[in-house]
Amino acid sequence: MSVIEFNSVWKKFKKGEKLNSLRDAIPAFFRKVSSNGSDRPLEEQEFWALKNVDFRITKGEVVGIVGPNGAGKSTILKLLSKIMYPTKGEIKINGRLSALIEVTAGFHPELTGRENVYLNGTILGMRRREIDKKFDEIVEFSGVAPFIDTPVKRYSSGMYSRLGFSVAAHMDPEILLVDEVLSVGDMAFHAKCAQKMRELMASGATIVLVSHDMSLIQSLCKRTILLEGGAMAKDGPTEKVVPYYKELMNDAQEEELKRKVLNQGGRVKVVEQPLISITDLSLNCNDSIRNKFFIGEKITMDIYFEAHEKIDQPIFILEVLRSDGVLCFSSRSDQNKLSLNSVQGKGMIFVNLGKINLAPGVYLVKVSIWDKDLIHPYVIRNQDVFTLEKHNWRGMAGEVFLPEIGWEFHENK
Repeated sequence: MSVIEFNSVWKKFKKGEKLNSLRDAIPAFFRKVSSNGSDRPLEEQEFWALKNVDFRITKGEVVGIVGPNGAGKSTILKLLSKIMYPTKGEIKINGRLSALIEVTAGFHPELTGRENVYLNGTILGMRRREIDKKFDEIVEFSGVAPFIDTPVKRYSSGMYSRLGFSVAAHMDPEILLVDEVLSVGDMAFHAKCAQKMRELMASGATIVLVSHDMSLIQSLCKRTILLEGGAMAKDGPTEKVVPYYKELMNDAQEEELKRKVLNQGGRVKVVEQPLISITDLSLNCNDSIRNKFFIGEKITMDIYFEAHEKIDQPIFILEVLRSDGVLCFSSRSDQNKLSLNSVQGKGMIFVNLGKINLAPGVYLVKVSIWDKDLIHPYVIRNQDVFTLEKHNWRGMAGEVFLPEIGWEFHENK
């Protein structure tokens, strides 16, 4: 039996929409009532946040919703929570629903933690008798017991969020909506949140989880829905959808990195011709030039240069950076058995990177040529991008390297 149904749902927003007076609000209201919002052409500043979204979720399913920023993930949760309503289409919900979307939305800063537990619990649909029964468990879970009779305006942001999460998580819902709130608090609280989620799963609750944490999605969700540009791009087993999503994000990161590099290169520079220039750079695997590689492939690099006059003992430096600017590794020619007495005219440097064992992602190659004393660079090339991929990768977010590690079990006798 379906507990959640999205039937051809569309949702329209208007950028900067603001009604300043009753005179503006009344005509706007009647325009919406008298017209079919998805059939008429988009007005200026209007856009579709959701486009013909259609899916069913059955009782007890744990479904992840993923996608780039602005894909429509949070809009779906807000429609399910009835914070807003669709422009067109139908949404059906069968069961008691709790939404961990804005966990402190029902808190009043002047009230104490104790008073806010009752206030927020009531807003979420809990009866006073139910809150009384669970109060001690809620406070213990949140970790704010010493401050429960202090006005929450004096709480830190972490305390505030933990108490809000604790109230919502103890509602014992039949349907739970979660939007990135597992990121609140420290690592110990993250573990408690994940454990609470598993308890709800074991109880047969239906869970819809929005997160950018693919490790969390993979560990909790058997099914994942991928949104792109407000429409459904994929809906299926998590192990098939997540690799597609990672590839999509890698492509987006690659384009963004190339755009940044292009903008940097387009700045006006008033300089004389350098003594030496890097004329080209290629990344290769199995004698073919590529910019996409799979983990474990052997990669080589050809650096083409032209020295316009004789340069004594130049030093070549290679740096590989992740798309967020993290330096993954570097190498110097003089420290890797390449000592050049001098160069002049055209030449090529061959670099054997081997199996670099970086985690899947988008990377920037930075090559520079320096004087023999490493006082100043003759030239810096900072524009070559490549992507590393791995089938069914289930690594942790933020990894840099994939070292070849061996695990063994030895019985302790």
